[in-house]
Amino acid sequence: MSVAFRPSENIALLRESATIAVSARARALKAEGRAIIDLGAGEPDFDTPAFIRDAAAAAMHAGATRYTATEGILPLREAVAAMAREYGPVAADVTARDIVISNGSKQSIFNACFVLFGPGDEVLVPTPSWTSYYEIVQLARATPVPVYGDRARDLKVTADDLARAATPRTRGLMLNSPCNPTGAVYSADELRAILALAHERGWWVISDEIYRRICYEGDAPSALQAAPGRDNLVVVDGVAKAYAMTGWRVGWSIAPLDVTRAMTAFQSHATFHMASMAQHGAVAALTRRAESEAAIAGMVAQYRERRDAALAVFATAPHLPLVRPAGAFYFYFDVSAAFPGDPDAGSTFAKRVLEEHGVAIVPGAAFKTPDWVRASYAAPRDVVVEGITRIVALYRSLTGR
Repeated sequence: MSVAFRPSENIALLRESATIAVSARARALKAEGRAIIDLGAGEPDFDTPAFIRDAAAAAMHAGATRYTATEGILPLREAVAAMAREYGPVAADVTARDIVISNGSKQSIFNACFVLFGPGDEVLVPTPSWTSYYEIVQLARATPVPVYGDRARDLKVTADDLARAATPRTRGLMLNSPCNPTGAVYSADELRAILALAHERGWWVISDEIYRRICYEGDAPSALQAAPGRDNLVVVDGVAKAYAMTGWRVGWSIAPLDVTRAMTAFQSHATFHMASMAQHGAVAALTRRAESEAAIAGMVAQYRERRDAALAVFATAPHLPLVRPAGAFYFYFDVSAAFPGDPDAGSTFAKRVLEEHGVAIVPGAAFKTPDWVRASYAAPRDVVVEGITRIVALYRSLTGR
């Protein structure tokens, strides 16, 4: 007897990652022989620095191929804690006991949501935000509540915006700075106001800081530098973006000890620990500071050069609304004028530019803003400029501007 698949209520509302779907479509077109410029993926195009690769290989050959503690190897947790303590007085008491090493920052976010939220809870999500936030909150059986930022503030929200969106069921808040998809960066003052509100209301805050080191005016402020305390704060970070280590899947959380213990217990049943040799590579990334700082500075300089070259192309279409990115490696722009009245103008535009002009970008519907699209500049400069040139040309041909 055959059994028909019926999705459980656990995944009834789950949707495929739109960013991964765009990359898959781009790869499929490339396999058909099409020349595709892929500006969809949020992945550095640089190789992982050699000293990190060498450290992981040395650890593997030295026998680091067995199980580790669920929460990660002690040297890596100590390195994360030491880095956190540099943020200032609020983080002065952070130790290795407050750290859980996970299979990428995405699992760290999932761990936190799963142990902090549940049925009946609402979690405020400044919008637009990374598509997985909404899905992860729903997988925890809580309700994500989009809070839309004003275009005049580069789509960032304020403490007042969040206060207006809150209800008696509000239990948490997702933060992300620099922001995916906009590249906007919250100032220390903006973070202080938001974190003070959350502390006053008793909301848990999950601060995703994976792009913090990719910022064009120094490092973006950490929530650990702006919060009045960390008793309601979970900071998530990892090596994927700044160290060009996406495939290594090393992320972590910094949280109050009771939350860390709950996340460790949960992770022990979900994935146990992440790859042992990758953890040793991450130790090198975090402790060999001179080499890491040089590598990060070099990559950020190239991102800045690509951003500025592409901005010069965008300047030829002054009526195209655009968030000028201060961090991360994304452009976010409003293409609704190209398709007036289309409720999903971003998806229509993204399809046209891919199928007709060979450029893969991500529709803004993935980030709850369907008039917009996201283009990554984590690609060689000439590729980025050519891709943005085609995008701007299509927009101008459709709008006459």
